[in-house]
Amino acid sequence: FPSDDETSRATGVMLKNFIKEVSFYQELQKRLTIATPKCYFASIDGEGPDFALLLEDLSPAVQGDQLAGCSVDVARAAVLELVGLHAPSWNDETLRGKDWLGEPDAESTELNRTLYQGNIDGFAERYGPKLKADELEIIRKVAGAAPPSGETLPDPFALVHIDYRLDNLLINETLSPPKITAVDWQSISLDSPLADVAYFLGAGLRSETRRQAEEEIVRAYHAALLETGIKDYGWDSCWTDYRKGVFAGFFVTVIASMIVERTERGDEMFLTMARRHARHALDLGSDEFLA
Repeated sequence: FPSDDETSRATGVMLKNFIKEVSFYQELQKRLTIATPKCYFASIDGEGPDFALLLEDLSPAVQGDQLAGCSVDVARAAVLELVGLHAPSWNDETLRGKDWLGEPDAESTELNRTLYQGNIDGFAERYGPKLKADELEIIRKVAGAAPPSGETLPDPFALVHIDYRLDNLLINETLSPPKITAVDWQSISLDSPLADVAYFLGAGLRSETRRQAEEEIVRAYHAALLETGIKDYGWDSCWTDYRKGVFAGFFVTVIASMIVERTERGDEMFLTMARRHARHALDLGSDEFLA
């Protein structure tokens, strides 16, 4: 069911969050191999905010913890699970033209930029004192930069979750490797698949752990893509797209932190995300892509 908060409900309609979530289960779930809950009922009134979903109980799986981060084993399993979202939709032109799904264009890019620029000062006032100077600097720098991937659908493109992070995953660590199930499909879109990978690793691993493990995990993801039959996508292109993808986390962090209902845990989560995503971009030298 939708939130009772009127601001969240209005924002959800504006951003098509509710129609995306319901339409994912109605139209896309069966064509993908990424693990998702069985859906017993999905219905929406227009584009929302009134909708209802009935999904299976996935116990003993538990929700991931964005603040605590995760182990390398969980991170690897989560990233490899993304292959089941990206590979079946890789450069699939039949997915284009769905009004509810959307893809990057000049209008949506300008909307995101406007939202980012309109919220960056409030974000900096709230969280800036707890960020390192270079972290806040690169977060501000994004506000005035052109998007690293341009204003059109990138090549390659695929279905992307957009908010693929621990809080939106159900994890069963009684299995080896851990079983990962993805939920919260309110932001699904078409875009660069490596943005999902970079967003997850940047947000889900503590920086010192990420530095040690990220290349091995991204290489495993790339190898798994190729095993599905994806062609003409070499490692160098994959790694470049990954480095560009780190900025996806900036937009989610800055915009969401300023428009959702403020809570103590929310403040702690957004501060953690800001630190990790900024450090990720700095570690990888991704500021070279900010024109």
